[in-house]
Amino acid sequence: MTSSTDARSLRVALLGTGIMGAAMARNLLKAGHQVTVWNRTPERAQALAADGARFAADPAEAVRDAELILTMLLDGPAVLAAMRDAAPELRAGTVWTQCSTVGLEALDGLAGFAAEHGLVLVDSPVLGTRQPAEAGQLAVLAAGPAEARPLADQVFDVVGGSTRWLSEDAAGGAATRLKLVLNGWVLTLVNGTAEALTLAEGLGVDPQLFLDTVAGGGLDVPYLQSKGKAMLSGDFTPSFTLDGALKDARLIAAAGEQAGVLLDLAPAAVTRLARAQAQGHGGEDMAASWFAGRP
Repeated sequence: MTSSTDARSLRVALLGTGIMGAAMARNLLKAGHQVTVWNRTPERAQALAADGARFAADPAEAVRDAELILTMLLDGPAVLAAMRDAAPELRAGTVWTQCSTVGLEALDGLAGFAAEHGLVLVDSPVLGTRQPAEAGQLAVLAAGPAEARPLADQVFDVVGGSTRWLSEDAAGGAATRLKLVLNGWVLTLVNGTAEALTLAEGLGVDPQLFLDTVAGGGLDVPYLQSKGKAMLSGDFTPSFTLDGALKDARLIAAAGEQAGVLLDLAPAAVTRLARAQAQGHGGEDMAASWFAGRP
């Protein structure tokens, strides 16, 4: 953690103002940092002007004079494309906190880009969805050189409730590897909840009875109750989109194959989430996995 005596206002360029990025930007602004925002859909970044952010029309404008760059985009290709567009204004020595979940293969490309441009890369995927992002309570998983920590921690202390530094080697992928393991568990919970409720419905059992029966016991999990409630109420307001969950499921399945371990649930999650996406639910919350149980 950064001591109060070390803290100061930073010039932060935040690329990607979706559900997570917008919440992170607002919290950084509330903490007194100077935040310039860019998003591929300009309206999403422009909306943050009311909170005090400076809007940039392109990534190069966003990173100009930035002391720290934070990327929070959908996937590795989107991150790399944005940083390539920013290249004309990048300065060697700038700290780059890469907070998206990009997977191991894409991380290699991002690390190579950072080395080419002299950026100090911190691989820092975050665990959490809309509510913890808005509350500044994300869990930050970080790997990067010690020289980056004084600036990076000032940002992580604002957007996150905890930071776990895992390695001084961002390119080694320690943070990304742990994030894939954690997201695999999240997807198991979400898809397992959807299947249990679907089975209950198919067998003529009130799905709510399942949730009520396990509530407070050894089989209960807060995520089961929250996602189950969303499924049964039909409230699929995105906290984390099904599109994003499908992307993560594919990254997890690929990582398992690369590691030489046999995974059954990750490939099944890809199939299930892709089915719900094809039904038109990609932009809804990942709880829309519920629809995959319907023809």
